[in-house]
Amino acid sequence: MAFKFEQLRVWQVALGFGEDINRIADHFPKKELFNLSSQIRRAADSIGLNITEGSTGLSDAEQKRFLIFANRSALEVAACLIKARLRNYLDEKTFNKLYTDSESLVKMLQAFIKNSAKES
Repeated sequence: MAFKFEQLRVWQVALGFGEDINRIADHFPKKELFNLSSQIRRAADSIGLNITEGSTGLSDAEQKRFLIFANRSALEVAACLIKARLRNYLDEKTFNKLYTDSESLVKMLQAFIKNSAKES
């Protein structure tokens, strides 16, 4: 692993979560291609990308700012999952798994943010 962010457990989880979201978005109706499908993909990708960007040796305040962006994106994915379930694009089992995964990721991010604040 060549980069600092690759060693971060929260980044590894975010990366896998983003790929899970991308796979389920492939099955959304064609009419959602430029709406919910695009939105959930961008938000899911944004989680890991913001963690990465925040790990580049910036100040602690800058790192925290990017972690907050990642957290917001994770919450956005959770909201998109709810919309997808309401529109019957996801079965209950898939929704429950991904929603639980999003909750876990948000908790990880919030703990990371809190620990970063202590180090500042």
